[in-house]
Amino acid sequence: MKKIFITGALGQIGSELTMKLRNIYGTDNVIATDIRKNDSEAAQSGPFEVVDVTDTKTMIETARKYEADTIIHMAALLSATAEKNPVFAWNLNMGGLMNALETARELKAQFFTPSSIGAFGPSTPKDQTPQDTIQRPTTMYGVNKVAGELLADYYYHKFGVDTRGLRFPGLISYVTPPGGGTTDYAVEIYYEAIKNGRYTSYINKGTYMDMMYMPDALNAIIDLMEADSSKLIHRNSFNVTAMSFDPEEIAAEIRKSIPSFEISYDVDPVRQQIADSWPNSIDATAAKEEWGFKAEFDLKKMTIDMLEKLNK
Repeated sequence: MKKIFITGALGQIGSELTMKLRNIYGTDNVIATDIRKNDSEAAQSGPFEVVDVTDTKTMIETARKYEADTIIHMAALLSATAEKNPVFAWNLNMGGLMNALETARELKAQFFTPSSIGAFGPSTPKDQTPQDTIQRPTTMYGVNKVAGELLADYYYHKFGVDTRGLRFPGLISYVTPPGGGTTDYAVEIYYEAIKNGRYTSYINKGTYMDMMYMPDALNAIIDLMEADSSKLIHRNSFNVTAMSFDPEEIAAEIRKSIPSFEISYDVDPVRQQIADSWPNSIDATAAKEEWGFKAEFDLKKMTIDMLEKLNK
């Protein structure tokens, strides 16, 4: 990666990924783009362009202007938000992905886009979900992710585009506020623990979902993109994970630092139904074997770091 073009650079992952890539590859070599510009560090600290991912011509012209050799496509509508407007979600998520892939094809660039545990569904094995298994999601977001995995594979086999991707679990960060995902409770709970000493969870106790701390997610993207292409078998849909827990377990971990912390429940039926359709735990063996994936943070280590950073 020498000239990196990022869509959705001001989003949940994009904002932190942009800064990390600029630190590694140089500020001028990472071009951040999004639908609008704000005063965030990602937008102000280096090259930034306003790009609508549904506008093919502008995306290709902008990437070509900077001579991009890597396209990282992060722009998408997340799971709970997508369920509220499925037609818009399809047009944005799939139209944007097709345009990003076309940009990579035109520029002969390396390509990354994230998939998700949302690509799985109720008929998928729930525990230690295999790399290759049944994918029959029941959400528009999940349908988008499965279609996206297949489309990226198609561009690799049909056009030789070096496409790569990860199936992310829920991502937890102290930098970026929640953005409409089903797993966002695991971010909100830390903010509320510090501000109010209590949290009302929209996900029910006993609901296990895979999670990952953002530093591990960013490292996984970079490690995959730098990996030897000849060793990649799965390419566009590597299972990755760091931990699996339910709301009670994360609350118990928070109480080690904030003993008076209380959790209650007001279950959101839409997000609970989505959570129930996802795996309890993921098998990341393929990622470990093909490019050396490793997560550094477990629930205990992440909780200590989250509370310390948010307190500051």
